[in-house]
Amino acid sequence: MEHCRQQNTPPSPYQNATPPTQYPCAACKSLRRRCSDKCVLAPYFPSSEPLRFNIVHKVYGASNIIRRLQELPEPQRSDAVNSMVYEAGARIRDPVYGCAGTVTLLQQQILGLQEELAKAQAEILNMQCQIANLVSLDWMEMFPSQEQETFN
Repeated sequence: MEHCRQQNTPPSPYQNATPPTQYPCAACKSLRRRCSDKCVLAPYFPSSEPLRFNIVHKVYGASNIIRRLQELPEPQRSDAVNSMVYEAGARIRDPVYGCAGTVTLLQQQILGLQEELAKAQAEILNMQCQIANLVSLDWMEMFPSQEQETFN
């Protein structure tokens, strides 16, 4: 794959004969490729997170991931990778609906919580009305003559 190949040029006599130790990114490690300095996947799939690449690779395939990243401007790539990781995870958990199933489930939860909130608000209003009625009854009991004069 082009993103991972290094040129096979012999080291110049002025360079150190041993190449610097570099850990391959999770993508190159999984694909059993040599990871170059120009690896498109290295910034987004560090060697410490191999599962992250494996999930995305299982759903999209390495060539599609690379193509999508190369089509995007550099500042948008991180968000795109995070989105691919989330979508791939959702597709693995729910092969039929994927992210759409998650969105639908969350929308149903929102509707249920909105109903609960509306019931709680109605109950609060009902209690406030009861308290107001009790206060006015207490007021009438404490000052019966004043109430009768106001009505007359």
